[in-house]
Amino acid sequence: MSKTVKIGIIICHRYHTCAGGKCFRSMQKHEGAFSRYDKDTELQLVGYTTCDGCPGGNIEYAPEEMIKNGAEVIHLATGLVVGYPPCPYTDHFREFIQKRYNVEVVVGTHPIPQKYFDVHTALGTWNDKSWGDKLAPTLADPDIRLAYN
Repeated sequence: MSKTVKIGIIICHRYHTCAGGKCFRSMQKHEGAFSRYDKDTELQLVGYTTCDGCPGGNIEYAPEEMIKNGAEVIHLATGLVVGYPPCPYTDHFREFIQKRYNVEVVVGTHPIPQKYFDVHTALGTWNDKSWGDKLAPTLADPDIRLAYN
């Protein structure tokens, strides 16, 4: 590996019992939002926590701890956009963390599972054009989406 990027992940509190399997697998394989990093870049997890529930009280403090552990980029987990309803605070979280901590924030971790892609497409959840940028890092081809079902 030629370079290491230290990553923090913040998940939706609805999924506070999540063991992180899809996030960690996609981080290891450089899939989903982690495809933005070169394959020869080592991704090292330095923090993993929830937002602490609506409206995201942990967003004010958790990034600081992650940064103390070396976080260079904080990812807001895919669960924030595929849960139903999707988190209404995602943009606020991203903006706050970037401004307060001067660290890059990426919306998404693992690829969107096909089953969530199908239901949100049928419901029209992501029809608003503001979703384009938020979904782009986690949209993958159907075979990869199926692998994350």
